[in-house]
Amino acid sequence: MTNPVHVNPSSAARHLTVGASDWLWVVTVIMGISMLLTLVWSKFQPRGTRAFHHLAVAILTVSTIAYFAMASNLGQTPVRVEFRRGPDRSIFWVRYIQWFINAPLILLMLLLTTGFPLSDIFLTIFMIIVTVVSGLVGALTPTSYKWGFFVFGTLALIFVVYTLLAGGLRSRLLASRSMYARGGGHIALIWMLYPVCWALSEGGNILNVPHEMIFYSILDLFAGPIFLFMHLAAMRSIEYNSLGLQSGKASDYIGPGGAAPLATEKRSNPVSNV
Repeated sequence: MTNPVHVNPSSAARHLTVGASDWLWVVTVIMGISMLLTLVWSKFQPRGTRAFHHLAVAILTVSTIAYFAMASNLGQTPVRVEFRRGPDRSIFWVRYIQWFINAPLILLMLLLTTGFPLSDIFLTIFMIIVTVVSGLVGALTPTSYKWGFFVFGTLALIFVVYTLLAGGLRSRLLASRSMYARGGGHIALIWMLYPVCWALSEGGNILNVPHEMIFYSILDLFAGPIFLFMHLAAMRSIEYNSLGLQSGKASDYIGPGGAAPLATEKRSNPVSNV
């Protein structure tokens, strides 16, 4: 069978290799199997209590598609490098689409257990979007101006990590402090390693593309299926109803017991005919 690297060749001097493509296919399979397992797992949860499992399914679905594209040597473009170790290298922009969708969903899985006001959740999600977009624009910038975007993205990420650790753990409405500390600490540690990989690969052009792929994929595995399975398993100790995530509409929500809750209706005083 012809390797996708030869079917979909890159014109960049530093590009994906056959060995790296094979590794990405392994990651694709891991993401896909994890998605299917999580989908099956969700079916064993009572109706109306599957929000976190469905978020995990969405995250793993996006990761599976993104890694399929990268393993096929698609979703990339050659960009001239600032530091000369070859005139240009492949930049996989499809990776940033994956993060653009997944990072906010991962934050939702954590922050929905904190009792944070919606405004704080929205701001934190906005900042992680700033991080991803800054990384993409910086990766596509061939001059030293890329480091300006790196600074913007890193500062936004520091804000997110601070909110996860300091803000989340101080919340009086936290569903489970130990569960959140493990999950939030895990994600904070893994996410702080992404700028390191960026600086060594798309930024400084020190790592070649295969090594970049291995580095990023290991981080994605720890921030993806490993975190999701760990977090979902830990959430079994939490009373789902305490999170206040149920719909108030009988047509939208079927309770854990299988019956739809009665909708509360406001009745106005009848107006008598004069």
